[in-house]
Amino acid sequence: MKILCTVTNDLRHDQRMDRICTALVAAGHEVTLVGRLRPDSRPLPDRPYRQYRIRCRREYGKLFYLEYNYRLWRTLRRWPFDAICAVDLDTLLAGYLLTRGDGQRLVYDAHEWFSETPEVVDRPLVRAIWRSLGRWLVPKTDARYTVAPQLAGELARDYGVAFGTVRNLPLAQDKGPASGAPGIILYQGMFNPGRGLEAAIEAMRWIPEGELWLVGEGPLLGALRRCSERHGVAERVKFLGFRPPAELPALTQQAWLGLNLLENSSPSYYYSLANKALDYVQAGLPSIQMDFPEYRHLNDQYACFRLVSTLSPRELASQINALLRDEDAYRALQENCRRAGRELHWEREIPRLLEIWGRL
Repeated sequence: MKILCTVTNDLRHDQRMDRICTALVAAGHEVTLVGRLRPDSRPLPDRPYRQYRIRCRREYGKLFYLEYNYRLWRTLRRWPFDAICAVDLDTLLAGYLLTRGDGQRLVYDAHEWFSETPEVVDRPLVRAIWRSLGRWLVPKTDARYTVAPQLAGELARDYGVAFGTVRNLPLAQDKGPASGAPGIILYQGMFNPGRGLEAAIEAMRWIPEGELWLVGEGPLLGALRRCSERHGVAERVKFLGFRPPAELPALTQQAWLGLNLLENSSPSYYYSLANKALDYVQAGLPSIQMDFPEYRHLNDQYACFRLVSTLSPRELASQINALLRDEDAYRALQENCRRAGRELHWEREIPRLLEIWGRL
């Protein structure tokens, strides 16, 4: 089957789509991943599937989404394909227009609950537009899946059609557990609003033995630097910049604790299952997670996290200091991560993906 997968990012560090496209190629499909070429886009690494990037005149906002979907339609309508996998609502319109005839299939991969994201949920008109688009187009798709079981249930209720689940599990690692010096606290990901990064920086005021490593990039970078200076912890907050996905496992091995913090500011965040949470588990790295449904469910199974109910800097500091003082509790978390990692890896998730595609 010839499959076109469409996203709005520039393909550099979309680990989920890299794993999905690679798995589909290994199963005998011919796959092209289509994204956009941005002014700061870097060359792409060689991968087992074709990659193609579209240049847009606009970068953000409603006009960007309209332009990008138009350019997707205009570019891909002459390409031979059997199915389109539209990733998130922001590429689904083009996918629908491209698959209206000739028996071609349309698959929807919801990485998030798009109309309930922090950027949308508090903007009534914008939210209404995305909700209307989703309720019109999602029921017209031939198959649907998302990143977590709880989110699959919420999306099914919202759109009135069933969703499967293909979780964001990392590749299995052969390395031993993370062995970083006590107090090295790691965050990896985008510096976006709602990620709890300001709380993590402020918490360092009460963690004198800690050092916070922030790995990534994003619009909050300048504000986070100023935040570290304002709280007097700039010397113990290290901004390590963007790192390619291939470098992250080695960096994670140097850490003592991982962070995955989210504001309870939208249903999309509340029902999320972030890549980094499972990357930490696979690395054997204990981590602090939010007490949200998916993380609570995993913790009930494996006891591999410390959960926090709020983004209070003092509560966060208290949890971290407790682990610094209790080596036995830390070792228990580490061993539980290793046990969970033997089950929570991408090789076990591939059959779910192939089952969905096999039904088309």
